[in-house]
Amino acid sequence: MKTQLKSFKISLALLVLLGTQITQAFQQPSKITAVTVYLDGAEINREALVKLNSGKSEITFKDLSPQIDESSIQISGLKDASILSINYGINYLSKQKQSDSISALQNELKNLNTKIQYQYDLIAGYNEEVSLIQSNKHLGNETTVVSLEKLKTFATYYRTRITDLKVAINKSNSEIEKHQTTQANITQQLVEFNVEEKVQTGEIKLKLNSDHITSLDLKIKYNIKNAGWFPIYDLKADKINSPINLEYKAHVFQNSGCDWTDVDLVLSTSDPNTNNEKPTVNPKYLNFISPYSSYQSQRATRSYNYKYNPLVKTVTGIITTSDDGLPLPGASVIEKGTSNGVQTDFDGRYTLTTTTGNMLEYSYVGMKSEALPIHSSIMNVVLESDNQLDEVVIVGYGIKKTSTSSIQASSIQHMIDEDFDDEPYIKPENYTANGNIIEEGITNTSFKLTKKYSIPSDGDVAVIEIDKFSMPATYNYFAAPVLNENVFLTAKIGNWEQYNLLPAEANVYFEGSYSGKTNINPSATTDSLMVSLGVDPNIVVKRTQLNDYKKTTFIGSNKVINKAFEIEVKNNKQVAIQLTILDRIPKSQNKAIKIDDIDIGNSIYNENKGIMTWELNLKPNTTENVKHSYVVKFPKGKRVNL
Repeated sequence: MKTQLKSFKISLALLVLLGTQITQAFQQPSKITAVTVYLDGAEINREALVKLNSGKSEITFKDLSPQIDESSIQISGLKDASILSINYGINYLSKQKQSDSISALQNELKNLNTKIQYQYDLIAGYNEEVSLIQSNKHLGNETTVVSLEKLKTFATYYRTRITDLKVAINKSNSEIEKHQTTQANITQQLVEFNVEEKVQTGEIKLKLNSDHITSLDLKIKYNIKNAGWFPIYDLKADKINSPINLEYKAHVFQNSGCDWTDVDLVLSTSDPNTNNEKPTVNPKYLNFISPYSSYQSQRATRSYNYKYNPLVKTVTGIITTSDDGLPLPGASVIEKGTSNGVQTDFDGRYTLTTTTGNMLEYSYVGMKSEALPIHSSIMNVVLESDNQLDEVVIVGYGIKKTSTSSIQASSIQHMIDEDFDDEPYIKPENYTANGNIIEEGITNTSFKLTKKYSIPSDGDVAVIEIDKFSMPATYNYFAAPVLNENVFLTAKIGNWEQYNLLPAEANVYFEGSYSGKTNINPSATTDSLMVSLGVDPNIVVKRTQLNDYKKTTFIGSNKVINKAFEIEVKNNKQVAIQLTILDRIPKSQNKAIKIDDIDIGNSIYNENKGIMTWELNLKPNTTENVKHSYVVKFPKGKRVNL
């Protein structure tokens, strides 16, 4: 008896020891509680209440996004438990759940397929009956004569039944056509909802070890792709000399495979996908190269803060040169990664309907190419001259090398920016006008929204108002008729750094009416933010070359060209206006080209840049003229880009 009892105790002890080695495996539901949305991507915060036995446990979190960055997974709330391993994988057998509205449409498609097949089956039956009647329409044979009465009866039946069958077949075809039309409409609606056939989900398998039974409030944090936000602004001005009201809105989208339901939302201006590796500067060694060899000069990576806007389907703009601001006809605009592209017209304008790409590439012979994210429906681009190498000019049967250099002239926008004085900086508040919390990080700004939001995983956009401002502005009319004879109403906003703005498109509303779109670029290194409010057709500016100066003479070995221009301005408005006009005197970068007899009239002249500025105060229904002239001298037989 004692031997049996001892054996039982040993067996019980072994069983307890083995029990501690058994791994508890179970699936654990989790819920998304908070999301930080970046300009590209998002950080998901999930919570799960887990009860652990002592020993090892394997927990599987199912129905997650299939687009999780595995290296970003973090687990907290472990207390005394320790992590043995974390594994992330794709479950191809688990299907993502569609929204109720999308599921209803997909079910309707299946029902329509069933109805269409039923009509096809009816048509097949009708055709079989027609074939049967037609194959048995002979009533008699060579020896039997059919009576007239029987013939009439059969003819009536044949005619009536065949007619009924043909009508039934036409009716079924009409039903099929109606169902197919409905099918096409539903399919188009699903395309509008950005619905994809989703068949896989993500899973996180977590192995833990605990010395005792415990309950854990686990917090799972990870980053995903196919999500982000981009800003949109509404600029509203009731009248000149009144503040501009700016509504700062965020367009949030996600197609991660998991709906965000009643979550705490934070919008961050950070982008975790940006290359954070600092560049290494190595020595640069010069050597001779063959004029026939292919050589691509190294170019620094441009710093842009533009982000892809998936709502933009059509892009328009103007491509100009950095040398003189003139348009580039024949420049190429291609959607990166596709064959979809266009060329600019004579005025440097282009319009491109986008397809699947998210960047546009701009190129022109002799210019440095640009690649920009599709961030706005208006994308005006300035291309710089590629003067890293000597230009190779093919002349006849030979090759002639001529050294070229870029004309260092500032763009019109830079000239506008330099026209304004500095204004004092005001420290931003910690809250937006809507009560959202502003958190200033070392390298980014975050907006912590006070309300909870639900954003489905359908790629559609949720519009969230971040903030709104009433910004003091100085209004001024502006014209540069050397480039564009339209007159633009502009507003200068000082101290713009306090508003935490990003480069984005803005809808402009002036005097209660929609005036069009403009772009806001706070990344410019200027003290004031200039916003164009649109063209005012009631102010007319015309630049003409004076006929008396349209002459070319020769003095010795030099060719002399006289240039004189008159700018006529007419104010057809019922109020007085202040108008800034810019024009330019060309600057020579070759000692053989001389600019003499410069007459700038009553303008303010920047001699270094050759820019003339007139500040005009025009009364209602008045006209004013300004003039300027110059003489260009250069050797005979040469051509100058006048």
